[in-house]
Formats: sequence, structure tokens, C-alpha cells
Amino acid sequence: MPCPAALSPAETEARLRLHALPEIGPRRFRLLLSAFGSAAAALSAPASAWRALGLPEVAAVARRSAGVREQAATALRWLEQPARHLLCHDDPRYPALLGELGDAPPLLFVAGAAQLLERPQLAMVGSRQASRPGLDTAARFARSLAGGGFVVTSGLALGIDGAAHLGALEAGGATVAVLGTGLECLYPKRHSGLAQRILAEGGALVSELPLDAPPQAANFPRRNRIISGLSLGVLVVEASPSSGSLITARLAAEQGREVFAIPGSIHHPGARGCHQLIREGAQLVETVEDILAALRGWQHQPAMPAPHPAGDAPGAEHPLLALLRAAPQSNEALAVSSGLALPELLVQLTELELDGRIARDNGCWVCCS
Repeated sequence: MPCPAALSPAETEARLRLHALPEIGPRRFRLLLSAFGSAAAALSAPASAWRALGLPEVAAVARRSAGVREQAATALRWLEQPARHLLCHDDPRYPALLGELGDAPPLLFVAGAAQLLERPQLAMVGSRQASRPGLDTAARFARSLAGGGFVVTSGLALGIDGAAHLGALEAGGATVAVLGTGLECLYPKRHSGLAQRILAEGGALVSELPLDAPPQAANFPRRNRIISGLSLGVLVVEASPSSGSLITARLAAEQGREVFAIPGSIHHPGARGCHQLIREGAQLVETVEDILAALRGWQHQPAMPAPHPAGDAPGAEHPLLALLRAAPQSNEALAVSSGLALPELLVQLTELELDGRIARDNGCWVCCS
């Protein structure tokens, strides 16, 4: 799909060429458009005009190279395929929250459902070497958040990222993966199947980098500003003090987003990063309700009712367990049969799951006791 609809094919190609130039980041890209009025005019301007703007000589020289032209042509061919999008910063489809950033990407390559980028998103990040309990917690929170209407956004990395994407998919929800590589150079390779599943089940893959950009260490921290910039808040599930997840959390705070962190044992190294964030002002999260309460205005859901009194009576069985003993049920079916609003239902289901009293099986909840 061209970028944006109002642009001519020549201007779209020119923007792709600007994007491919060395040492032209978001701010210099916008400077060129502002100074010359269009990407096509910028490419045609004399080198002296580029020097007058303080732009690097290497970019001025490279703009007419065959390699830059071929990279733009490759991107245009990629866009001819179904469900491929290029969102420019002045495209009406460009995600508004991300567009607020001073260094927002001038171009976004998107494979899959580009419309997800405008839906309320909650980012989930954490350690690549996460513990099994950490992975389980990430998956459970992602299932509840996705079931409650949030798009779960993460970075497709091993560990917590992958668990978050999978949890959202298991709930039949939507998930967005923001890559630190080009969309034609997926990393890590072990998550190629997960990336394909995200696309097949209505999600999206996003990158600001050229399609064939390989993994480079410097690109992953920059990718994190997109993860947080797209989202209303960032949940850190498990992280060491040196984890890149803390970069994402701090970027979120700088961007005015909510920052949430799940505490853990003082003896577990993976909890120390979360504890550090909490000391710095992140919201301590013990249940999904903590997040839903902070972001309730974005859910467009009915207000949460008071907890069902039968579940609180001493010795009484939780009412949801009684319903699940009768038959496995989906979130939607349980909302109808219990009379609970979906956010409150998801809170109670997550608590029961964390207690080991229910489990998810083929899209339905089943009783374990």
C-alpha cells in the first residue's frame, strides 16, 4: 500500500530513498522535508544546500547511488504484496501516540493488520533468560489483557516477549511485535514460527528499519522507544538491573506512559530490575486489576462491579468454579453466565489461574480441582 494515499508514486519512492541514506535519522529526515518541501525536492537539491543544513557529506553523496535506488525499488515491490503497509509520519493511519515523540520514526514498515497500531496497546517486556514462573506470569497477564481488549505489544525476543505474544494469541486476542531488524530479516530465528503465527492470527509485525536490516546491537535499544511509544503503558514482568527492559520502562516514563512492574522474591536476580523500577516510581502490580484500574478509561468497558459476595463468604466456593465444574467455558460465555463485566471477570480468572484452581485449554477455562 502506498505511503500515504495522498503521495504520488514518485514521492513515495523518494521518501524510501531518503530513508535508506546513511546517517539520516528521524530528525534529519524531517529537516529535509521541512527545508525542501518534499523528499523528491530534497533529493534533487545541490549538495551545497545539504551542507548548509549541516547534513553529513556521506548522505549527500549516497542519495544518487544505485544501491539506494535498488533498496527503494525492493521496498516498493514488497508493498505490492497483500497486507504490507508503509506508514509515513504524515499519514492519517500513522499511530497518533507514537507520532507524539520527537524522534518518532518517519516511516514504519508494517506486515499484517496495520489498524492495530491505533488500538489501545499495553507493552509487555522482560528478561530473555526468564524463569519458568516468569514466563507463566507473562503469558497469564497477556491472556487477560488481550481478552480485555488491549493489544499486547512486545519485541519478539526470547523469554518474556515471546511468552507475552503467545499469551495474547492463546486468548484469541491481538498482538504486535516491534522488531529491531528489518521485516525480511527476522530475529531471533527461533521465533520465525511465532512471527508467522502472529500474522496468521490477525496481528502485526512492525519495524522502522529497511527490510533487509540485519541484527545490530544499537538498533534494539532504539526499537524500545517504539514499543513504549505505541503503548499506553509498559509492564515489566521480570528483569535484572542491566536488562534492556529497563530502558523501555524509562523511555515510557519519559514519554508520559504508565510504567508497571511485577515484584518477586528478593533472592531472585530477575526480580531486582522490577524492584528498582518500583523504587523509582513504577506502579507495583500484583493482579491484572492493578493495570485495568490505571487504564480503565481506555477500555470502553462498563465500570467494574463489586466482587461477587458468594466468593468472599468463608468456606463458600468461588462462583466461577461452580460454573466451570458444569462445563468448560470461554471468557465471553463466562461473562454472560456470571453476569460480571469482562474486566472484573478477567481479574478473577487470573487470580484463580495463579492459584492453580483453573487452567486454559483450547480457548476455554477448565476447573482443576
